[in-house]
Amino acid sequence: LHTGGKGVVFLANDDIKFLISFQVDNISYETTPNDLRRLFDKYGEIGDIHIPRDRYTSQSKGFGFVRYYSRRDAHYAMERMDGRWVDGREIRVAMARYERPIDERMRNAGYRSARRR
Repeated sequence: LHTGGKGVVFLANDDIKFLISFQVDNISYETTPNDLRRLFDKYGEIGDIHIPRDRYTSQSKGFGFVRYYSRRDAHYAMERMDGRWVDGREIRVAMARYERPIDERMRNAGYRSARRR
């Protein structure tokens, strides 16, 4: 457990696996973890919020993850927030999928094409 900038609390990876996670798509590139917390904390206790950023530009990728301690709270938040308009955008909220795209897994595993250049 550690505190990030702007008062956002981040959990260690081992702690996150026990939380119920969903993905929030189509958020504004200016949306912060605190913005998501203000939107979602009325539905239950949030354990973690993460907004992935481009590794080169540090710009938001336009989606984030909200993780609740309770499955009931997470499902209630998804029902209430899916399709809502936030900052001029219709957000989509669904259970998170953890599998990375196959091309990214291959790249990270050192995969090389059999074809020589």
